[in-house]
Amino acid sequence: MYGNFGAALRKKNLRRTKIKELLTIAQIGQWICVKGWVRTKRVSKNMVFIALNDGSVIRNLQVVAAPTQLSEATLQSISPGSSLCVEGVITTSQGQAQDIELKGEKFTILGTAINYPLQPKKHSLEFLREIAHLRFRTSTFSAVFRIRHAISYAIHHFFHERDFVYLHTPIITGIDAEGAGEMFQVTTINTAKPPRQIDGSIDFGQDFFGQKTSLTVSGQLEAEAAALGLAEVYTFGPTFRAENSHTTRHLAEFWMVEPEMAFYDLTDTVALAESLLKYLVRFVIDQCPNDLDLLHQRVLEAQSQKHTTVRTLPLLERLKLVAERPFHRITYTEAITILKDSKPNKKESFTYPIRDWGAGLQAEHERYLAEQHFQQPVVITDYPSDVKAFYMRQNEDGRTVAAMDILFPGVGEMIGGSQREERLEKLVARMQQMHVDAGSLQWYLDTRRFGTVPHSGFGLGLERLLQFVTGMENIRDVIPFPRTPGNASF
Repeated sequence: MYGNFGAALRKKNLRRTKIKELLTIAQIGQWICVKGWVRTKRVSKNMVFIALNDGSVIRNLQVVAAPTQLSEATLQSISPGSSLCVEGVITTSQGQAQDIELKGEKFTILGTAINYPLQPKKHSLEFLREIAHLRFRTSTFSAVFRIRHAISYAIHHFFHERDFVYLHTPIITGIDAEGAGEMFQVTTINTAKPPRQIDGSIDFGQDFFGQKTSLTVSGQLEAEAAALGLAEVYTFGPTFRAENSHTTRHLAEFWMVEPEMAFYDLTDTVALAESLLKYLVRFVIDQCPNDLDLLHQRVLEAQSQKHTTVRTLPLLERLKLVAERPFHRITYTEAITILKDSKPNKKESFTYPIRDWGAGLQAEHERYLAEQHFQQPVVITDYPSDVKAFYMRQNEDGRTVAAMDILFPGVGEMIGGSQREERLEKLVARMQQMHVDAGSLQWYLDTRRFGTVPHSGFGLGLERLLQFVTGMENIRDVIPFPRTPGNASF
């Protein structure tokens, strides 16, 4: 059936060939070596069928062999989760699911998998989070994390093409850029017996850095300082927030992309943010079609099991919509008018009803605007100053700031940014009004004292974007090892 290709084809010290390469350029009759993990094994009277995957691609390689080619011990050791090295000949597949298969002639067991928890059946995402160290081996999560890699690469490529400088900002910091106070403390002080000041408070002057320090919530302030010399910079790294939230949208450790641009106003910044999002979505569509197809089918199956009257576009259609259609732009004032007049608000089905101008927009409001009212990404600008941070530029109306948020269907806020307040006197007054400690930010104020210019920036949460691109509903499923309240496993 498969023929005897003979010992002449065998090579000593044969280089491993990745399955991705084989499925693309393999030649019939080629003697190759593959290594991977067994997804499934099926034994019939005349043939053993093994689905092998090596992580390079979503598809498996079918390996076939006569039962007589394998010892009883080897055959028993080949089970889901076990790892193999197989040498053999590429042949035309007799089945319909693949074009080629490997006629295995030499099998080496690399690792057995006794009582392997990932059997060939559907597992819940909740169960897979409990074994996050193994979920990379599933089709769903291998697709998610290949896409995470692709987007991370594309982020750097996008900014490099536009002459941005990649900046590494501190992970350990003595400032709270967001002013929320939800930060993880970093200390070498003996917490059982800390040094005390006369008033009984902890003496952080005796700590490692000589002051109270925390894990950063943002690299923005440092990036601003760099932009006011390098013109266009971006940071891309982990950030941390000690928010005791158990929602599907929050993590304690997450990755942020934060560009800062000198000589940009808010309009320039919105244009750059929209270009970045479209570029990243288009990159995934072009570079990860097989992974997206699998996730697309997964989303379709999940939607078919839900009983809802709200129509949601299939995953691939949502992505193409973002890549091809201009984002809708409205002001905060227009958004409030829409929300006040909306059916959920009139029926009081919002958890946080919209009463008056000045209300902060919650996730439910953001998703209503993007998912139901506009059914596409929405840019909201010119927020009330009372609901935004101290560093945002004050508009001439005296009550709003030059801020912007980009909202996505299914996620809510994807990007938040603003034109920064470059006028020293207004920045100082705003800090005083919001009780921001200017003493620890004199270096930040120096950037306004010495050659200040209009400048802007924004932050993009990588995991939020991955949720949208992959269709995963829980943010814990788009980061390898999620850090959430009560969970620092693995």
